[in-house]
Amino acid sequence: MNLTIAVIAKECSPGRVKTRLTPPLTPEQAAALAQTSLSQTLETVRSLPADRRLLVFDGTPHERDAAGFEVSAQCSGGLNERLAAICSLTAGPLLILGMDTPQIRGEQLAPLLADWAAPAPVPHRGAWFGPASDGGFWALGLYRPDGGLLRGVDMSTPRTGALQLARLAGAGLEVGLLPVVRDVDYFADALAAARECSGTRFALAVERFGVGLPEAGMPLGVPAGVVPAWGSSR
Repeated sequence: MNLTIAVIAKECSPGRVKTRLTPPLTPEQAAALAQTSLSQTLETVRSLPADRRLLVFDGTPHERDAAGFEVSAQCSGGLNERLAAICSLTAGPLLILGMDTPQIRGEQLAPLLADWAAPAPVPHRGAWFGPASDGGFWALGLYRPDGGLLRGVDMSTPRTGALQLARLAGAGLEVGLLPVVRDVDYFADALAAARECSGTRFALAVERFGVGLPEAGMPLGVPAGVVPAWGSSR
C-alpha cells in the first residue's frame, strides 16, 4: 500500500493553542490538554499500518512525540496551503489527520485501510473523507496526493467539509466516507471526546481538569458559524 500518514499540529504553548477552552480552563490547562490530545493522536497513528509517518509541525515537538515520525515544518500561508503542501511530501497514498481528535481509533479508519490495501486489480477509491460534526473534516485521504485538490478551499467555515467534498467529486474521484467525529475545540467537545475514549490519558486529564468546575458536566455553547481550524492558535 505504501501509505503515508501525516499529522498536522502545532506546539502546545499556553495562550497559543486551544484558547477556546478558556474558560473554564486556564491557558496552562488548555495547553496541557492540547498536548495530551496530540500525544494520544500520535500514539494511535503509531499503531496503524503505515509505511511512513509524518509530523507536520509548527514549532518544536517533544522528543517523545517525534519518536517514530519524520518531522517536517509547516509551510506558511492559510490552512488550505499548509494542507496542500503536505501532498508534496509523498507520491503514494496519503492520509492527513489533525491533532484535535484524540478519541479516534484504528477501527474508524479500517474502511480506508482495507480499500487501499486490496491487491490489484481491485479498484481503489481515489479519496477518503472524515467529516467533523462542526462542518469541517478530521481526516482526508488521497490515493494520489494532489495539492490542487485543497488549494483555494475556504477553510474554517461550517461549509468547509461540503466544499472539500465538492472539490474531490469535481475532480472525478470516488470518495469513501469515514465516521463523523467531533473535534475538541471547546470544553463541551472535550467532555464528549472523553466519553468516547474513557480510561485514556486524555479522558483522565479531562476528568482531572473538570473537578470543581460548576459547569463541568454541562455542554458549553459553541458560537454558531464558528469552525476552528487544524493547527490554529484558537
